[in-house]
Amino acid sequence: MVAIKSKLNTFSKNYSEFENKLKISGLTKTYHNGFRALNNVNLSLSNGMFGLLGPNGAGKSSFMRSLATLQTFDSGSIFFNGEDSCINPNAIRKGVGYLPQEFGVYPKMSAVQLLDYLAVLKGVTDKTTRKKQIDYLLALTNLTVHKNKAVANYSGGMKQRFGIAQALLGSPKLLIIDEPTAGLDPAERNSFHNILSDIAEKMIIILSTHIVEDINNLCPKMAILNAGEICFQGEPQALISTLTDKLWSKNISKNELEPNQQQYELLSVRLNSGRYQIRLVSGINPGHGFTPVEADLEDAYFHTLKQQQR
Repeated sequence: MVAIKSKLNTFSKNYSEFENKLKISGLTKTYHNGFRALNNVNLSLSNGMFGLLGPNGAGKSSFMRSLATLQTFDSGSIFFNGEDSCINPNAIRKGVGYLPQEFGVYPKMSAVQLLDYLAVLKGVTDKTTRKKQIDYLLALTNLTVHKNKAVANYSGGMKQRFGIAQALLGSPKLLIIDEPTAGLDPAERNSFHNILSDIAEKMIIILSTHIVEDINNLCPKMAILNAGEICFQGEPQALISTLTDKLWSKNISKNELEPNQQQYELLSVRLNSGRYQIRLVSGINPGHGFTPVEADLEDAYFHTLKQQQR
């Protein structure tokens, strides 16, 4: 861990103490088939980790692609450090690192070869600077011993770590990452979390995911995107506090599940030691064996989605 910290300190020297600013106003995107993926999205962000939470199909990938200038949008604006992404998209691209949910690689290129190629495309033209940065990123993502292997032959977790490395090429000021912990085992996921936490002060990091635990562990600020709209923006604890003294739970058997689903509007059903734990939101004690329970971010997230559906 000390070695990783040292490499991170060296890597972070590429960044100034400049406070980056991202302002998104009225962002709307409708595809040719009539599907509205984004509807009047407004966000203002500065340096640090920001979590974007939402179910599959909520519009997260459309939002990320619009930010990365990979697609146009119908209306609204994106300003990054004073630059308008519509007027000057190249100025935005120079400062952005992007890790999409899925990405392709050249079939026969090794990790070090591909990173070198991508670094040139990102404007890192000095050979010595490129080599130093690539060496740091391979070490940070635990790929040094695999650097000469073809990326196409990497396991899912290794390929995802390579994606993290390429996203950090060129010292980006805005890092956009879409479902980054998919395919990572617990140790890799923890290492990845540590990397993000250490570099977040130097840039804006937008973490898009449907994994509530990642947001809870990493992000002091967050938003929930559902059906193309922001239905919450703020601190995770502020969202959780909306369920204070309103959440109730009961452990039941499998045979009792269906009758309870018919009788109550349940918030969630969780497996707990082989039994089902059902949870519901109520301003008063619902009785019938329910006991008060402290809410977590997953409870608050599900409750927010249900409220929006109503």
